[in-house]
Amino acid sequence: MKNFTGKALPIKMDVTNEIEVNDAIHHVESTYGHIDVLVCNAGIQHICSLDTLELKDWKKMLAVHLDGAFLTSKACLRSMYKGKKGGSIIYIGSVHSKEASVLKAPYVTAKHGLEGICQVVAKEGALHGVRSNLICPGFVRTPLVDKQIPEQAKALNISEEDVIKKIMLKDTVDGLFTTPEDIAAVALFFASFPTNALTGQSLVVSHGWCMQ
Repeated sequence: MKNFTGKALPIKMDVTNEIEVNDAIHHVESTYGHIDVLVCNAGIQHICSLDTLELKDWKKMLAVHLDGAFLTSKACLRSMYKGKKGGSIIYIGSVHSKEASVLKAPYVTAKHGLEGICQVVAKEGALHGVRSNLICPGFVRTPLVDKQIPEQAKALNISEEDVIKKIMLKDTVDGLFTTPEDIAAVALFFASFPTNALTGQSLVVSHGWCMQ
């Protein structure tokens, strides 16, 4: 990845807005000719117990994770089908695509939903040479995770250090966070795999937190 010499095309869009998503995908097509890979990675977090969770926050979480995955997948599938060159769609799920944690009802629900759409896309895209797979990371030390450390500490009345050691990394085999480089390596593997032999699958990348 360090030797990458390509050019990036930054495009700002709201993944829950169909017009903005379609315009963005059209921009990419116009620039590069076709779309080979889509990585659905848009996500937010909201820490709250289910009994006090507001409907607007529930809907916002599902909209970003699931509406965003639906709209970007729909737009890219049309492009991939039209181009007849196949492609790869990669969803960034979570260990929470497999199991639950307290204070994260909408996040867990949304991440489980990504596994469903991934499998549907794998079945529908197969005749067009489009593969679909799901990456399920453990905790990655991103701004999203940094933000929830004090939130969980407050909600659970424990220290931030205990949130990291006793909640986030408690079930890992080595007490380490998953890294962006770990996820990038798996995404590259999924994106470059040449056949439908590997489609509709999920791979947990969590330092052993969740074992299948």
